[in-house]
Amino acid sequence: MPTRSEEYAGLSVAMITPLKNGQVDYDALREQVEFQVAAGTTCLCPVGTTGESPTLSHLEHQKVISVVTEAAAGRIKVMAGTGSNSTAEAIHLTKWAADAGADAALVVAPYYNKPTQEGFFLHYKAVAEAVDFPICVYNIPGRTGKNIEPATIIRMAQIPNITMVKEATGSMDQASQILAETDLTLLSGDDSLTLPLLAMGGRGVVSVVGNIIPQDVIALFAAFESGNIDEAKRWHHKLFPLCRDMLGLATNPIPIKAAMKLLGRDTGEVRMPMTPLGPDEEAKLRKTLTNYGLL
Repeated sequence: MPTRSEEYAGLSVAMITPLKNGQVDYDALREQVEFQVAAGTTCLCPVGTTGESPTLSHLEHQKVISVVTEAAAGRIKVMAGTGSNSTAEAIHLTKWAADAGADAALVVAPYYNKPTQEGFFLHYKAVAEAVDFPICVYNIPGRTGKNIEPATIIRMAQIPNITMVKEATGSMDQASQILAETDLTLLSGDDSLTLPLLAMGGRGVVSVVGNIIPQDVIALFAAFESGNIDEAKRWHHKLFPLCRDMLGLATNPIPIKAAMKLLGRDTGEVRMPMTPLGPDEEAKLRKTLTNYGLL
């Protein structure tokens, strides 16, 4: 059955926000856009969790969206991170993204203040009604402190421009229920669960490892789509150690930025309270990248 936002099937990349001497490096950001366009990536997701949105100022957040959208120039989709624990702020950021020319918004569940399920529903309804482009519900209870329950997401699916879910609960049951009862486009929010979610009807991934190996994530998706399950499994097993390290060595985006530094593609700088990888973790990461064939 075709899903509601089928044009977002495949690889979306959760972009890092490059930093240099404490400031956002907009030239490096534009280079990342070119890198992903050349790889054939479907969509860019700036200023999400990987983009360090919690420590960007409001002006930086807005400028990152504008710079990525401008650099994309219609060659690649842009799904901008516009969520907040304040509904008014989420509406403001989502309108900004729409005005800047983004194609969709990735709206994380309100964090820290832990709304009721009714609060979640009304929050997303208000954001969706403020704009006329697709909204992706980003459910990551490990970060936000509370799960948006499947019944609430099924209710949200009645709102026409809520068209996608970034499923980062790690719960196969939750994903199954959403897929069984809606036509929402479900995207994996965990790189290591992409293939299992595709097998259940998911349509792609918002990927962290896609920052460094977009072509391999695309190859996994293409193999699955063509019915070559053995090839898809081969890619899954190859990618797995890298996916594990990106989330296991330290909090995202610390490891992916460290990896990009080792590969000569970023300074590796993170903004406090995030701190760089320690020497032991960096040695493990270097070993994983070497085993993968990247170093």
